[in-house]
Amino acid sequence: MIPNNKGLDTLRARGLRLTRPRRLILDVVRATDAHPTAAFVYRRVRRRLPRVSLATVHRNLRMLAAEGFLAERADEAGMRFDGNTGPHDHFTCLACGRIYDVPARAEAGVRRRLAARTGFEVLDHRTEYYGRCGACRRQGGRSPVTRQRRS
Repeated sequence: MIPNNKGLDTLRARGLRLTRPRRLILDVVRATDAHPTAAFVYRRVRRRLPRVSLATVHRNLRMLAAEGFLAERADEAGMRFDGNTGPHDHFTCLACGRIYDVPARAEAGVRRRLAARTGFEVLDHRTEYYGRCGACRRQGGRSPVTRQRRS
């Protein structure tokens, strides 16, 4: 659920309403740290709104991301959505595919040096980490990258 009226005001200022499907879609994404796909969100929302369409879920996910209520991120499975819109990085397990939020590293100095060397205005950055999560490491399975190197 949108935690305060600021969210409602932002939607209203752009001529948008906080409809029941829109609210449920936002709630589903924010209730998980799994960075769900639209299909996952659709299955969850249909439990409460059986008549909702996949197109409605897609359209609302894109709109909520455009308004800053969610973040979009692309990976090999397609678009995923993140309810955590604060600064953070991601770790993707190459064995199970799960995506984890990790605290963002302070990289203001790197941004300044890049801007000084190139003239770029750095507005944002994203750091992605890849490896095996703790659960996959305990299971002893090798990641696809490890298997490829040994072949």
